[in-house]
Amino acid sequence: MTAVANPVINSLLDTDLYKFTMMQEILHHQPETQAEYTFKCRNRAAYPLSTLKAEIEAQLDHLCTLRFSEAELEWLGALRFIHGDFIDFLRLFQLQRKFITVSVAGTAPDDLAIHVHGPMLHCMLYEIYVLSIVNEVYFRHFDQAAALAAGRERLAAKIDLLKQFAKEPQARSQFIFFDFGTRRRFSRDWQEEVVATLARHAKPFMRGTSNLLLAMRYGLTPIGTMAHEYMQAFQCFGSRLRDFQKNALEHWVREYRGDLGIALTDVVGMDAFLRDFDLYFCKLFDGLRHDSGDPYAWGEKAIKHYEKMRIDPAGKQLVFSDGLDLQSAIALYRHFGDRTRPSFGIGTNLTNDCGVEPLQIVIKLTRCNGQFVAKVSDSPGKGMCEDANFLNYLCDVFEIPNREAVLPG
Repeated sequence: MTAVANPVINSLLDTDLYKFTMMQEILHHQPETQAEYTFKCRNRAAYPLSTLKAEIEAQLDHLCTLRFSEAELEWLGALRFIHGDFIDFLRLFQLQRKFITVSVAGTAPDDLAIHVHGPMLHCMLYEIYVLSIVNEVYFRHFDQAAALAAGRERLAAKIDLLKQFAKEPQARSQFIFFDFGTRRRFSRDWQEEVVATLARHAKPFMRGTSNLLLAMRYGLTPIGTMAHEYMQAFQCFGSRLRDFQKNALEHWVREYRGDLGIALTDVVGMDAFLRDFDLYFCKLFDGLRHDSGDPYAWGEKAIKHYEKMRIDPAGKQLVFSDGLDLQSAIALYRHFGDRTRPSFGIGTNLTNDCGVEPLQIVIKLTRCNGQFVAKVSDSPGKGMCEDANFLNYLCDVFEIPNREAVLPG
């Protein structure tokens, strides 16, 4: 194995917090789980992704040589919700190259087929690293100087927008946002520049980052709880399919005992989620995260649901994280800020706003313990399932009229 000339990932902390919080829960309760993950690009790249195969393979070879340092583990272990036995597991952890394959898609020779298959505990960390690698290898083929100049100009405009907003009475100090941009960043160095710049110039609005390495480096709050793969995995964890959301939420509550209290709502859509999010969960969880569908309709549904449960929504957090920029976040804050506690996770528009169209790439859990799993989104194009029969069954069980998802072929 030859050394890669310019590695994208140099630290296993260069990923999002929620990968570790989900991983810890799986270690404690479902350590034998087998999982399969599938890569997809939702938009058309400027040139064939298949031409990047050799570069991506070399980056993966390097990735699988990395281990956590003692300094990284000490910092991670100081987070009060991270347990000592999980740190011991990570001390021995190393990604295994045999669990990931990269090939040219048979039905679309311009595309890449990336597949991760193996024990969930040894595969789930691949997602953010691989998306970061694909992005950076792709964007290295564009004019770097022009892109970074555009990025810096746009970042300065964002900071100016925040300074103007700070003068408004409704801004107060309650508008807060976080960097959620690791998975679709223009590059590792550009994300760091963005986060460092915002940490200096966007206080008190910028409160943290999902990226653990940058949180450690700049003394920021690491942000994140759960992602779709956690909820999806419970579709095959022994309970009735109809109960998978309640089972997943119950396990989370038992694992974190009041910490990390933001629940993700859109694995089978907001309406189906709220039917399971009863008074018990409304009281136990601090709030909800939006990741698909109209954010205003979603927020109104959340508020109405809390009121129906006789809970004051002013004490609950609504975290918006779907395709935001600062303008849309501020608009949502103006709409919801006096009725609840909104906050905003902003990704691509912070870390990949450099004048080149970003890739819309994802890696999603598609099978767990040999069974198909699905995400049925409130936004067209964001669903994912590889089996029409399971998708139809899931939608029947949860009374979901919209059965759009990504199916094979």
